Amino acid sequence: MTEAERTLGFRVDGITINTPTMDDAVSSIISAAEQGQSFSVCTLNLDHVVQLKARRDFRQAYQRARFVTADGFPIVVLGWLAKTPLQRTTGADLVLPICQQASQRDLSIFLFGSNDATLSKAKDHLTERFPGLSVTGTFSPGPQFDPYSAEADQAIERIRSSGARLCFVALGAPRQEIFSARCLDLLPGVGFLCIGAALDFIAGTQTRAPRFAQKSGLEWFWRASRNPRRLAPRYAKCMAILPGLFAKSVPQIFDAHMGKARWRS
Repeated sequence: MTEAERTLGFRVDGITINTPTMDDAVSSIISAAEQGQSFSVCTLNLDHVVQLKARRDFRQAYQRARFVTADGFPIVVLGWLAKTPLQRTTGADLVLPICQQASQRDLSIFLFGSNDATLSKAKDHLTERFPGLSVTGTFSPGPQFDPYSAEADQAIERIRSSGARLCFVALGAPRQEIFSARCLDLLPGVGFLCIGAALDFIAGTQTRAPRFAQKSGLEWFWRASRNPRRLAPRYAKCMAILPGLFAKSVPQIFDAHMGKARWRS
């Protein structure tokens, strides 16, 4: 993707969503991997926007991301208001279609994050589901993993020696994005996908919200109801920033509607 192409898309608090649909994301990621490019993939949601305001290193990591999708349902709605049709695409949504394409195009993958048991189960599930998929390595860091630690250096060497072309990073935000951004300069020819709890869903060690909740924008409510003590404060912060995000989006919404009105006149 050229710099001109990167400027296209819907902007959320200074971050441009440049892969609006699942198909766009999958085709862009696979194309970049086949060309031997280094890149990272981030999936923007409201919790990330909250953290982007507080952490400079997280924002810098997002600014280095080659591909950004719309994860949060409110972000999708804002995009539609600005006449930018967005499709909610989470890290968990990307893993299976990427692995399917990788198995057909001889693109090896590396699984990083979570824990050893989850990685083993996820690897078995993926290789059984997609015959020909090459998982050339796994690495489970400790619970206090620091993207700039000696452990991170060890992980980078493991990824390098594996020869993987794609690395699924399942650490949760902001560590996965910061680690992926660091790797861009150290591991040429590797694409890093920030996927949150996706490997736990695949392994069956965590349960994702039902499909109806995912499609209706209520996945956050389902998750909060299962773990209110941990997640309720997080989602309260997310709701609190919505008015400000809408206000910042008004110029894009206005320009989109006025542009259409001028075209009709």
